Amino acid sequence: MQQQLSMVAFFRAWAGLGLQSFGGGSTTLYLMRQLSVSNHEWVSETEFAEYWGIVQIAPGINLLGQTVLIGWKVARLSGACIALLGLLLPSISITIAITAIYATIRENTLVAAAIRGMIPASAGIGLILVAQMVRPAWQRARREGWASQFISICVIVAAPLLLALTTLPAVIILWGAGIAMATLFWKLRITNGDNS
Repeated sequence: MQQQLSMVAFFRAWAGLGLQSFGGGSTTLYLMRQLSVSNHEWVSETEFAEYWGIVQIAPGINLLGQTVLIGWKVARLSGACIALLGLLLPSISITIAITAIYATIRENTLVAAAIRGMIPASAGIGLILVAQMVRPAWQRARREGWASQFISICVIVAAPLLLALTTLPAVIILWGAGIAMATLFWKLRITNGDNS
């Protein structure tokens, strides 16, 4: 009975997130981080960032992948299903309703102005999220030393530049960054005498 009650609470927590997930992916990811790391401590800050790295290299909708990984950590298959259902049910219902309403009022200048205001607000939330997501990786790089910090900075700078200045698909840049980091760290360990 206790397991059932906790799964009901787990569903409610994700449904609450689904009700608030306005503003696009960065806002939803920010709320997801608050829910799972800060509020309930289902996953650590580092685990959340690592899960985000995993879903970046997989096809599909990243937020759904992140939800499944967190749910899986909490209660395996049932946790993954409950988290996904909790996130999707309210947000899909709201999206359908808003789309129907928007179709009738989209020519209204106040509506257009409101939408223009939401874009920079969402971008600002995205900047906060970036800082939170980079923090655990940067702390680890600092513990590992100057070479790790240098490599991390290079990847942080190079990845968006490659995306902006080339026609390379994002998946190639992400996989390339992963391969480059793994290769460089492997070479650093060999150089430092660590063959593990």
